[in-house]
Amino acid sequence: MRSLLKASHLGPTLAVTLVSFLLATALWWEGPAYFISFGVFLGQLLVGWTNDLNDYQDDLKHNRIGKPLVSGELTKTSLLRAVKITTPIAVVVNLFGPLGIKGGSLYLFGVGMGVAYNFYFKSTVLSPLPYALAFAALVSSIVIATDRTPPLWLIASGSLLGVAAHFANVLKDLDQDRTSGIKGLPQKLGKRSSRLICATLLITTTLLLHLTVSNTPLLVIGLITALITSFAPDKVIFKSLMITVIIDLILLLSAVDSKIGSLVV
Repeated sequence: MRSLLKASHLGPTLAVTLVSFLLATALWWEGPAYFISFGVFLGQLLVGWTNDLNDYQDDLKHNRIGKPLVSGELTKTSLLRAVKITTPIAVVVNLFGPLGIKGGSLYLFGVGMGVAYNFYFKSTVLSPLPYALAFAALVSSIVIATDRTPPLWLIASGSLLGVAAHFANVLKDLDQDRTSGIKGLPQKLGKRSSRLICATLLITTTLLLHLTVSNTPLLVIGLITALITSFAPDKVIFKSLMITVIIDLILLLSAVDSKIGSLVV
């Protein structure tokens, strides 16, 4: 079990799950939120596992012993079995839980985008597209499930954060990716341009959310941490991203509460 969780890219998986829980809590209450976040968690497991399955040979080439498949903690057969078992459960939980058919289908579309990135988009100039669509689908699915229309600022914020996460996540392995022939947009643009794009996306998101719900102290902190991503070392940039995301998440939840409102069940 520990190796399976590790293969899911547990940090990002838990972060996305937490975002879904907090957003669902803001729109509903804790009961449905737990069920929704469980369904989201299952979907993120599938995205992480298929990433490791597809990247196995490249991970071996670069001796990424932090990956369970490379270290021998987990076999491809066991990981593929986990994918096959989890997939139908994730479909049922999301379609027939609080998200309903509409919200559940939209979230599962986002999961599909994540898997499509792993097997196809990762090596194309359209590599940011699945991130933009998947993050927008996640936040929108929870709003749609309450029979309301997701506001444009929410969809835009989700997409911008998704693309920023893509650029930040790729930076640490960008040089190795290039030697492996992976030609996604960050790899083609290089580190300097990717850093600037990441910082610009984070700044834009923070400003957009601040315009939706004003909070000057959070705006200042968010802008500073966003700017840090333009020059921070590779090992620090993702931490800066996470701090900015937390700030943006607080702004987003405040905006959801004030602009959309909670649903009394």
